[in-house]
Amino acid sequence: MATTLVRPHEDPSRSAGTAHEAGTALPNTPAPVPARFPALRHLGPNWYASVMGTAIVTNAGATLPYQVPGQRTACQLVWVLSAAALAVLLTARAGHWLYHRDQARAHLLDPAVAPFYGCLSMALLAVGAGTLVVGEDLIGEPAAVAADAVLFTAGTAVGLLAAVAVPYLMVVRHEIDAAQAGPVWLLPLVAPMVSAATGPLLVPHLPAGQAREALLLACYAMFGLSLLATLLLLPMVFGRLLTGGALPLLLTPTLFLVLGPLGQSTTAVNQLADVAPLAAGAPYAGALGAFAVVYGVPVMGFALLWLALAAAMLVRAARAGMGFAMTWWALTFPVGTCVTGAAGLARHTGLTAFAWLAAALYAALLAAWLLAAGHTLRGLATGRLLPRRPAAG
Repeated sequence: MATTLVRPHEDPSRSAGTAHEAGTALPNTPAPVPARFPALRHLGPNWYASVMGTAIVTNAGATLPYQVPGQRTACQLVWVLSAAALAVLLTARAGHWLYHRDQARAHLLDPAVAPFYGCLSMALLAVGAGTLVVGEDLIGEPAAVAADAVLFTAGTAVGLLAAVAVPYLMVVRHEIDAAQAGPVWLLPLVAPMVSAATGPLLVPHLPAGQAREALLLACYAMFGLSLLATLLLLPMVFGRLLTGGALPLLLTPTLFLVLGPLGQSTTAVNQLADVAPLAAGAPYAGALGAFAVVYGVPVMGFALLWLALAAAMLVRAARAGMGFAMTWWALTFPVGTCVTGAAGLARHTGLTAFAWLAAALYAALLAAWLLAAGHTLRGLATGRLLPRRPAAG
């Protein structure tokens, strides 16, 4: 049973010839050098989803309308965990490209894996946002602003690159058809929306005038980029479900990825409305505040519809024997964006119903995170997720 979203690829050493397979060397041919750090060969870009899922626990928890004693401290601890996980994963992925370049290139040419490069952008952006939301309590405001500026810049650049490069590869290099359409295809397109939702945190720290307005409008541009691209793709995803039936059991959790652009876009318009008075004059600031509610409420309604559908499909897959896979992390970050979206609507409408919705969704997020994190740690400890021995061949 597969344990990651990365599809297995043929190891080149398996086709080295019959003499190699028999354990004998060809004349005048040096013995093959075993690859260093064999476990890194199985480390695909989908692992960044674990960082995203951890960081959103911090960001959503710190912005909930309801706060209990110790909640902010717990969010700070989770932020430290997400930042450490990001550092470790960036190092490990660098080792993947250094020691297993053939596999890394194969990932880019695999339509089932390439979309996960959008997760790198979202991991950088989510941890950066957490640095300003709660990290400044630990490292101070100047260091937090500087760290988020670096992570936001890097994450936005990677996200925009992925939003262009991955669809380009899907058109000119990948061999795909409409029957393969799935929620995973949304990942590189959602990354700019995460930039749109996290960029407003930096607006108050920029000089008044051109700098603030430029960042505000750049975030709206990325909001539009991601939203329109998502609207083009979502009908294909839903059409695939209607005509092709349910997804394979291990891919069922990826249905929750559709919540990502819905919840994140609602979060973005509310976050942007919060800082619009600092960057845009009248009448635009008021109009952007109204847009946050006019756009956010209907989209949140559709998000709840999709959440119910995806939850029903998840229950069906669980009853059919669905085991653990790294796809379980799809149950975290997308749900977290709905938490922040609902919290934003609670701020701008004053409705207690949205506050309660944010709290209920956050409880679901915590449960999903505990399950995904626990199974991931167990899989790492047993070597099931990242085998420590090179494949035989």
